[in-house]
Parts: sequence; structure tokens; C-alpha cells
Amino acid sequence: MNTMRHFTLILLFFLYSTMTAQHSIPKSIVKEVNTALSYYPSLNASRIKVRFKKNIKKSTMQAQPTFGSFFRSRKNRSYVILISETFKISDKEFSTRDMPSDIFIGWIGHELGHIMDYENRSKLNLIWFGIKYVLSDSHIVEAERAADSFAVAHGMEKYILKTKDFILNNANIDQNYKDRILKYYLSPEEIMELVEHREAQASKD
Repeated sequence: MNTMRHFTLILLFFLYSTMTAQHSIPKSIVKEVNTALSYYPSLNASRIKVRFKKNIKKSTMQAQPTFGSFFRSRKNRSYVILISETFKISDKEFSTRDMPSDIFIGWIGHELGHIMDYENRSKLNLIWFGIKYVLSDSHIVEAERAADSFAVAHGMEKYILKTKDFILNNANIDQNYKDRILKYYLSPEEIMELVEHREAQASKD
């Protein structure tokens, strides 16, 4: 009787966990994604789907609200993080799944920074954000630097810096891609300035 009751409780717990799970993550990267998510406890209740895509133009990963989310309240939105199946180094393609773990975590941490940014926006602001991102190069700079800033504010600087080092100091990565990183994202020096500012504020509190 006790064994049956124990089995029933386990089954109910499993079903409850499955029904209330807010995050959909491929098994091959669940450890890395969950590590990044652990730095963003406020996203625990947010509906986030992570999935691989054959190719993403000019990017390795991309976070965006689902189409319907542009017209929903904050609490009813859902998001998707797209991950390119491959990335190139010296014109050779490599599987993104084989990327070093810390680098992958840093990349996901940046994308979750985007989602934090989206969560803070009203419906109209989110729609306007999407329009400007497509039309304005300067807005891309603003959005990408904001995502980096959210990641650093949540304590992910170690991973973000490793990701940037992987890109910027890898002689085999195309210079055009490096130039894009330098143009749109925070530099390692700017990240360390944010860390120093955060720690100075924490010591005052």
C-alpha cells in the first residue's frame, strides 16, 4: 500500500512538473541553458523555448518574442531563443553543440539579457522596439549593449567575457564578424567598468 501511494505521489509530481514547466530546452544543451537561467530567477515563470535552426543570418543565436507576444501583456508573453546549428571558423563549419560549455553559457546569458529587456517593455514599446531594430543600425547597438548590461547586472560577466575572448582573440574567426562584435556589443573594458560600478553600489548598500 505504501509502495503504491509512493508511486502515485511520484507520478502526480511528474505530471505537475511537466504541465507547469515554462522552459522548453533541447536535451543536448539543457545543462548550459539551465546554468544561464539560474542567473535570472525572475525568468522562472516566463515561457521560453530554446531550439536549433539550420542557419541564422549574421548571428549564432537570436532571442525574440513570439509573434503573438507583441500584442499581449507582459505576463502572457512567450519567447524563443534560436540557435544556429553551425558556426564558421576560417570557412570551416563546426557544430554549435560542440562549442566549449562556458562560451555557450555566455552566449545564452546574453540572449536571456534580451528577454529581460523585452520583459520590461509595454506592448506598444515592444512593437516600436521591433520596428526600430529592423530599420535602425544605431538601435541594434543600443539593444545589444543593453542585453550585455543585463547579463553583467545579473552576475554573468565571467561567461560574457569568456565568450568575447573566444571571438575577439581567435585568429581563425573572420575579421568581419569580430568587427560586428566590436561595433554592436560592450567591450571587455566596458564590462569591467560595469562590474566595478555594481560592486561599488553593493558596498554602499
